[in-house]
Amino acid sequence: MTEGSDEYFDRIVDEDALASYLEAQLGAADEFEVEHHQEGHSNETLFVTWGSDELVIRRPPPGETAEKAHDVLREYTVIDALQDTDVRVPVTVAACDDHDVIGSDFYVMERAEGSVLRGAEPDRFGSPDARRQVGEQLIDRLAEIHQVDYEAIGLDEFGYPEGFTQRQVKRWSEQLTWAFSVTAEEREVPVLYDVMEWLQENAPEDHPHTLVHGDYKLDNVMYGPGTPPEIVSIFDWEMATLGDPLTDLGWLLSYWWDEKDPDPPASTSSLSATFMTQDGYLTRQELVERYEERTGIEFEHERFYRTLAVYKLAGLGEMFFRRHLEGNSDDPLYPKMREGVPALADRAQRIIDGEEPL
Repeated sequence: MTEGSDEYFDRIVDEDALASYLEAQLGAADEFEVEHHQEGHSNETLFVTWGSDELVIRRPPPGETAEKAHDVLREYTVIDALQDTDVRVPVTVAACDDHDVIGSDFYVMERAEGSVLRGAEPDRFGSPDARRQVGEQLIDRLAEIHQVDYEAIGLDEFGYPEGFTQRQVKRWSEQLTWAFSVTAEEREVPVLYDVMEWLQENAPEDHPHTLVHGDYKLDNVMYGPGTPPEIVSIFDWEMATLGDPLTDLGWLLSYWWDEKDPDPPASTSSLSATFMTQDGYLTRQELVERYEERTGIEFEHERFYRTLAVYKLAGLGEMFFRRHLEGNSDDPLYPKMREGVPALADRAQRIIDGEEPL
């Protein structure tokens, strides 16, 4: 790691204190290693070797964060509740709210083995048939989340589904406002205020009530090491709650590129893999049709849900940019949000205007 990375690593983990905690939880180990996994852009992920155990630790980023963001103990609660359901989640180990250990709340889970599809597909998925199954698996696993009996697993008070969609617009507008209080000194994004107003005026009043993941997309699932493609684990549940399942579908679609789409701007290219434009992958329309078939839920108001998804992406990007300006991250994506968020705002407006169809 570079000197700056070393300093940032020291901010997110005290290795001696963590070793003492793990020994108390799991017993002594003759091997202990910690690695900072830098593929994600929100909560921090640490890979830990503890003897023969391969573990993952999730903690929030250092510094001030927006209200309700990065709640890793909430993430642990839902993953732990889903252990004995059809939903494919990591095996939970422990959760800790003692900030004397690594300076924040955190939780520990077992590490899963397989491939996360980010910038490209693995060679074993290079056939049209495998590519089709990648999308089918993605939709089928989402359907399982939305069909969970959340009351039966003790999550009946995990959220307030009534009015969820309207609150999503309000919450993400507040997140943007929080970020703008710092970032506006660098540059402003006036299009987002127009998008904000449109979303407020077009939010559906009625919707199904289910468990929602909150960040369901291709690179938040892991496909097993073999073929055919099979999802073995679903990650990043920090925004899970009870609410409107179509917000999950809209979010997934915002990351799924079709052949007819324009190339994503360079500033957001790491958020927008385009390999699924290759022969064999399902289109967005085909993903929607399979979702409707699997769940019986119709994807009404599709422009709203896809616009909301891109608006939320812009909100995340602006929070990233604020953390960059305040020196609270070493993620190379964050400074790119100076141009990335305006590009996302323009995309949201295109969806509203019908210029980027489903």
